[in-house]
Amino acid sequence: MPSERLQLLLPFPYAPGYDARDFLPAASNREALAWLDADWPDRRLALFGPAGCGKSHLLHIWAERSGARILTGQMLTEQTLPELDDMSGNGALALDDADTARPDTVLLHLLNTARDRGLRVVLAGRAAPSRWPVRLADLSSRLRAITAVEIRPPSDDLLAALLVHLLADRQLNVAQPVQDWLLTRLPRSPSVLRQVVAQLDRTSLVVGKPITRALAAGILADGGFAIAEGDESAIADGDEVSMSGVDPSSQPPGFL
Repeated sequence: MPSERLQLLLPFPYAPGYDARDFLPAASNREALAWLDADWPDRRLALFGPAGCGKSHLLHIWAERSGARILTGQMLTEQTLPELDDMSGNGALALDDADTARPDTVLLHLLNTARDRGLRVVLAGRAAPSRWPVRLADLSSRLRAITAVEIRPPSDDLLAALLVHLLADRQLNVAQPVQDWLLTRLPRSPSVLRQVVAQLDRTSLVVGKPITRALAAGILADGGFAIAEGDESAIADGDEVSMSGVDPSSQPPGFL
């Protein structure tokens, strides 16, 4: 690890934006995007797909257009349910991480209230609602009846465009060969891309060095990703700092 003093970072947390102009349309999400403007049976729609696929972004886009109230499964509790009873008949609800709502009774109450008041509802989760691990028969029946649209795995072009977008969003200057190197070594997962870019940003700031292949290789190695023998040499030759030289508390949540 270099001996020079590490930079002092002010605690300005990074908050991802959900502006419609920042959404990246692609074949994998085109169907879901089109369904946002459709008429849904029973005024309910569910978007599902793996972490980082864009379902939360689409949910926020719809909420902005429709003036919907946004909740998460973790926010939905017995204490928050009475607030739904005051919503008008032309209202709308967007529930992110809907598959994490517990107990089953709170989600059942939300769906029943939405039905009784004619509210439009968009749910988002990692699996189709019909596969959520619920115990109440009434809730299971309602979930199976919801129109569910899958956001499919991203193409190579979408992953490359997402990486460019994530880097630009953080104002990071990363050479194209380094971007190509990352894309060939990381899992085909938007969520992993976001985590790695967050760690590249943090580590580069802490050590005061640009993002090179050596720095990226060190982060991937410490994150549990396999790297080639040539990449190990790059780490040594570059005299870079990997995640082992960074305070663990500075790592983004869920970094692999």
